[in-house]
Amino acid sequence: MGAKLKSRKKIHLSVDEWNVWYQSRFSSQDDLRYGDPRGLIEDVYDVTDAVVVGSLLITLLRHADRVRIGCQAQLVNVIAPIMTRAGGGAWRQTIFHPFAQAARHARGTVLHLTPSVEGYDDAVHGHVPWVEATATHDEGSGEVTVLCVNRNLDEPVELRAVTRALGGCTVVEATTLTDADTTACNTEEQPDRVVPRPLTDVTVEDGVLKALLPPVSWTVLRLSTGPQPTSTSSSTSTTQE
Repeated sequence: MGAKLKSRKKIHLSVDEWNVWYQSRFSSQDDLRYGDPRGLIEDVYDVTDAVVVGSLLITLLRHADRVRIGCQAQLVNVIAPIMTRAGGGAWRQTIFHPFAQAARHARGTVLHLTPSVEGYDDAVHGHVPWVEATATHDEGSGEVTVLCVNRNLDEPVELRAVTRALGGCTVVEATTLTDADTTACNTEEQPDRVVPRPLTDVTVEDGVLKALLPPVSWTVLRLSTGPQPTSTSSSTSTTQE
């Protein structure tokens, strides 16, 4: 419409109350009475859900030029990243970690990536790539953060990112959230069953970052950069192992 009207005005977007929600798990509220002690709509999230939330965060960041506000839905108990129990403790669900890592490390300018990756064909959504990725550059600290997910159910995928335009890069930290059991969850008894853990298969050589992303995983790669040239563009490619 802007092109048709020759208008320079940009309409920005607010993505309100996004999250994973298993609506089918909550039958109805018609038979509930005031004061009913049962927990309502308290979805329990697993590894796959964390990868979905990571994908949503990547999508929001990749459209940061238009999406100015992106609010996650309820934060405690009701379809939430944090769970509590009356008279008990509190623990972080799997989906807490992608949100927390993105909020903490994805600072500064979102870099333009040109991904090239294999995937699969879906009858509804068409071609779906195995890997989604984005990156941010914090000019003040010189840190680059790469956020990525591997949706392949069975195989690891090698992420390759050309970093020459960023100057010399070194790996500060590399973590991944994954599990051999994609239905694994965190509970009050096992609050750290699924958490980000160190990823060792990460190198930067000759201006190319390489990382082996486990199947069904959310990965965060933090890089320290050298002197910045005038261009800060970057590109990524992935190959399936």
